[in-house]
Order: sequence, then C-alpha cells, then structure tokens
Amino acid sequence: MEWLWVLFGFIILIAYTLEAVTGFGSIVIALSLGVLFLPFEKLLPILVCCNICMTSVLAYRNRQNIDRELLIRVIMPGMLLGTATGYFIAPYLNDVIMKQAFGVLIVWFAARELWRMFHRHEDKARPLWKTRAITYGAGITHGLFASGGPLLVYAVAGTKINKARFRATMVFVWFTLNFLLTIAFLADGSLQPVLINVLFYIPVLFMAVKLGNFLHERVDERHFKMGVYWLLLLTGVILVISRYLMS
Repeated sequence: MEWLWVLFGFIILIAYTLEAVTGFGSIVIALSLGVLFLPFEKLLPILVCCNICMTSVLAYRNRQNIDRELLIRVIMPGMLLGTATGYFIAPYLNDVIMKQAFGVLIVWFAARELWRMFHRHEDKARPLWKTRAITYGAGITHGLFASGGPLLVYAVAGTKINKARFRATMVFVWFTLNFLLTIAFLADGSLQPVLINVLFYIPVLFMAVKLGNFLHERVDERHFKMGVYWLLLLTGVILVISRYLMS
C-alpha cells in the first residue's frame, strides 16, 4: 500500500505544477487519477490541505493581479453558497454514484476544452444571471469533490480576463474555499488521520510551485493544456465505466 502513496506523490507533482502554470486543475487531476487506486474519502482532505499550502504562496505573490471586482461581485457569492451546499449533501450521496458523476464532469470539461482548442472557439459573454447560476453549480461541485474548477472556468469564460489576472483570481478562490473546507474536515475528523500524508507531500508542493513558475513563462500553454485535457478525458471515461469494470 505504501508504494501507492508514493505513486500518488508523482501525481500530485504533475497536478500541482499545472495549477502553478494555469491557476486551476490540481485537485481535478490528482483526484481523478488517485481514486482509480486509493480511497476517495482519504484523498479529498489530503488534496484540499495540500492545495491551501500551495495556493497561499501563489495568491500572495500574485495578489496585485487579482480581479477584485469579478471576485467580489460574481465569483465568491455563488462559490461560497455552492460549496456549503455540496459539503452538506455529500454524506447523503452514494460513493459509486459520486465517482461516476465526477467522471461525467471531467469528460464534459475535457471534451469541451479540446473542442474549443481545435476549433479556435472563443466564448462569448453571457448574461450575469447565467454566470452566477453556473458559478453556484461550480461551488456545489467544489463542496462535493473540491473540484469547482471546470465549471468555474466555464462560468467566467467570455469575460475577456487576461492570462495573468485569471491565474491570480482563480488561485485566490481556491485558497479561500479550500481553507474553509480544511476547517470543516478538521471539525468532522476526516483530516486528522491523513495529516502525516500531507506533511510527506509538502516538499512535492514546493517542487511543483518552482516548476510551475518556470514553465508559466517558457512553455506553450496551448500544447501543455492539450496534453492535460486528453489525460483528463481518458481518466474521466475510466471513472464513468469503473463501476462496470469492477463488476
């Protein structure tokens, strides 16, 4: 079993490097790959706690680029309410169904992003009420899976926010929400049994931040993202059909 946690450390390095480059994706990738061989209920508190360790550094370093108007008026109200909703309904949902629902979310997001990249599609601005509704949905998925990134990226698409401001704003959102989730996991007792794992992965997070900052200015982001989306698409399909593979 120990070697699986070492393997998961390599997944964390890849996933958190992506977040350092783009501003989102760490928990989505690490969780979607990790649940193929490790328990969901153990992975989620580890990834959330690791995420606040990394995003606290990135949020502070990039604080001048945060789009405060977008953050306060649009993103945070829906994300906070949705995250609370998702967290409180999670215990009433079946684990197998949750894993498949997570897989469907991953497949939708990866397929959509690949389609956009191949067709050079630019999202148009949508009505504010629709953006807020999608943001609330993103909050629910964050409360359930700590993975609100796919829907939130979709929600803010079309706002014409530039790369640096998008990255800084997203990182601040994940730091805030995952800090609150970490307190919740401490309160319900799910974090304490895996704190040793978090400590083990902290050096990996430092490596991810260093590597991500290096790649952010030097790597073609389009090609980098395309490889990640293909990986996510494959992983999402495996999650969706995992119930049938195990039967």
